[in-house]
Amino acid sequence: MGTETTTPLEAITFDLDGTLLRYERSPGTVLEAAFERAGVEPLFAVDEYYARYDDFAERCDSMAALRSECFAALAAANGYDRRLGRDVAAAFNDERDQSNVELVPPAARVLDELSREYRLAVITNGARDAQRQKIDAVNLERWLDEVVVAGHDTPPKPDPEPFEQAMRLLDATPATAVHVGDSLETDIVGSAAAGLESVWVSDRSDGSGAEPTYRVASIGDLLTPPWLSQSETEGQ
Repeated sequence: MGTETTTPLEAITFDLDGTLLRYERSPGTVLEAAFERAGVEPLFAVDEYYARYDDFAERCDSMAALRSECFAALAAANGYDRRLGRDVAAAFNDERDQSNVELVPPAARVLDELSREYRLAVITNGARDAQRQKIDAVNLERWLDEVVVAGHDTPPKPDPEPFEQAMRLLDATPATAVHVGDSLETDIVGSAAAGLESVWVSDRSDGSGAEPTYRVASIGDLLTPPWLSQSETEGQ
C-alpha cells in the first residue's frame, strides 16, 4: 500500500466562451448576416476571424475596434478593400448582442457545487467590454471570486501570465489549482506553461499533441471532479 499524499486543491479557473457559456447565435451565423447587411459577398471565412482574434484582442480596447481592425485586415488579405472589412465589422456590431448568451447546460449546477468547496475564477481572452457584458448577462459573478481578461489585463492565453495573475488574485499556487477549458491551444498549453493541472472539456479527437491532465466530454462531468477520482485511487 502506498502512503503518497497530494496537495489539496483550493482553486479552479475556467475559460469562458465555449466552456461556461455560448452565444445563442453562433459567430458564423452573425457573420453571414453581417455580409448580407453590408451588401457584400463573403470576404473571409469565420475560421479566419477565429485565427486572428487574439492578435487584435491584445491591442484593441473594445470589441468594436477589434472587429474593425481585424475585418479590415482579413479583407485586405483576401484581395478586398479594407473599407469593406470595416463596413462588415459595423454590420456585425449591429447584429451581435453580447448579452445574447446563455450558460452551457449544466454549468450553473456545476458552478454552484464547486463554489462551495473552491475559490473560482474565469480567465478569458477577448475585449474587456464584450467579456464583461457576457459575464453580466448570465450573472456569472455570483459564483466567481475573480475575473482575468487576458489580452487586456495581461497577454492573451496561452501566455502563462494570465494564469499567474489568477493565482495571485485567488491567493493560490499552481500546485493547488486546476484550469478548465475547451481549447487545447490556449487553455491546456497555457495552463501547463504556468504549472497548473488542466481539464480539457471536449468530445473531439486530440490531434495537437497538447496533453491535458484530465479530459471530460462535457462540463457536466465536473459534478464528479476527475481530480477527486484520481486522488482517491492514490495510496490504494
